Amino acid sequence: MKLVPEQQRGLLIGGSWREAEGGEDFAVLDPADGSVLARVADASVNDAIEALDAAVAAQHDWARTPPRERGEILRRAFELVNARADDFAELMSLEMGKTVAEAKGEVAYGNEFFRWFSEEAVRIHGRWMQAPAGGSRLLTVKKPVGPCLFVTPWNFPLAMGTRKIGPAIAAGCTMVVKPASMTPLTMLALASVLQEAGLPDGVLNVIPSSRSGEVSEALMQDDRLRKVSFTGSTAVGKVLVRQSAENLQRMSMELGGNAPFLVFEDADIDAAVDGAMVAKMRNMGEACTAANRFLVHQDVAAEFGEKLAARMSALTVGRGQDAGVDVGPLIEEKAVESVHQLVTDAIHDGARLVTGGTVPAGPGFFYSPTVLVDVHPESEINTQEIFGPVAPITTFSSEEEAVARANASEYGLASYAYTRDLARTIRLAESLEFGMVGINTGLISNPAAPFGGVKSSGFGREGGFEGIEEYLDTAYVAIPAGT
Repeated sequence: MKLVPEQQRGLLIGGSWREAEGGEDFAVLDPADGSVLARVADASVNDAIEALDAAVAAQHDWARTPPRERGEILRRAFELVNARADDFAELMSLEMGKTVAEAKGEVAYGNEFFRWFSEEAVRIHGRWMQAPAGGSRLLTVKKPVGPCLFVTPWNFPLAMGTRKIGPAIAAGCTMVVKPASMTPLTMLALASVLQEAGLPDGVLNVIPSSRSGEVSEALMQDDRLRKVSFTGSTAVGKVLVRQSAENLQRMSMELGGNAPFLVFEDADIDAAVDGAMVAKMRNMGEACTAANRFLVHQDVAAEFGEKLAARMSALTVGRGQDAGVDVGPLIEEKAVESVHQLVTDAIHDGARLVTGGTVPAGPGFFYSPTVLVDVHPESEINTQEIFGPVAPITTFSSEEEAVARANASEYGLASYAYTRDLARTIRLAESLEFGMVGINTGLISNPAAPFGGVKSSGFGREGGFEGIEEYLDTAYVAIPAGT
């Protein structure tokens, strides 16, 4: 592989590529056929502690590096990733399954975090004011939180890294990154680019590992680690939050989702179908922001369902690197089994299958794009995150019912609504219990906007002006008048 030569399939610790303890490694599979793409070093707990040692050793000098210099490193990395966009896209398609065209979209989106935070690095500021009672001055300053641990998921192997690494570099924090064991190659390639961009040794340390829980727990037991950012399941996120209590580490949690997609009776149905295809089929539905529950007004449900099924049935399923393919494989066989079980159970509960619902013959981990109508509101497919190319449609009769159904979930990450009523738009923005609301659009992610959720979808924000604050502490200095 052009972007990840043999010597860079190891651990990056203190600026050096090395083998894991005992020479252990693990296989990275191609989900399109189950074959082995590469073998990657498998970090142990001792390797992880050495990576934290390197981050701690680099923290003092890195925090004192001029903001402009930190920003220019990110800008150089942005340019290098741009120059190699096709290679990154090919690599992501191979290890994760998404089509090359979609992977190019992720490169463009993910790389924008480097550009955005290269500009934010020089805009970190505090304030100066006179105390209300007079007699003293109040000074606040921002300081980097210190060494961080980033645990990134498999579904967006570049973007989920850049939106954590970018603000950390801009703020002056060092870090240990534990990429998902199913898709570590993109992160290794990204680390090499940051080295080439001039990032000092020890600022970024990367430790692929098949023992994620064991490695993360050991790092979080070390009181030198000051910040954890995790993207993944709510169940794992809750474990990490509990583990953080001992050392009171700062936490950012981007967890599960169960996004509702509301279509009202006044919606432009063709536009709603266009938006549904984006919100549902991005990444084969393997996204925490993916539309999970389609709540459609009873007066337009038949038209919406027919048009969505026609679009879904026209999609071509196949290897992500092949021309003309729209939908690549899911990440692993267990994912296919989980999706198919949800569909089977929904049909058992009374749903009607319009298109799809089949597991194509192997090899590879594929599932056909699927549309279900007349789905029972309490069916498990409406309460669990599908993480696959399945659109379950349930009807509603009033705005109040739609909002109540949308909010009836432990999750609160993304939501979508289609309506041409301005007053309703404002009501929905205020009443939907989600960190992000898309009105008449199926694409809400933007590096300039704060990404994150509420309830069991986590806390903290990535991107936007808010993103860098996750990596900064505020210190207050009292100065007597006349000092």
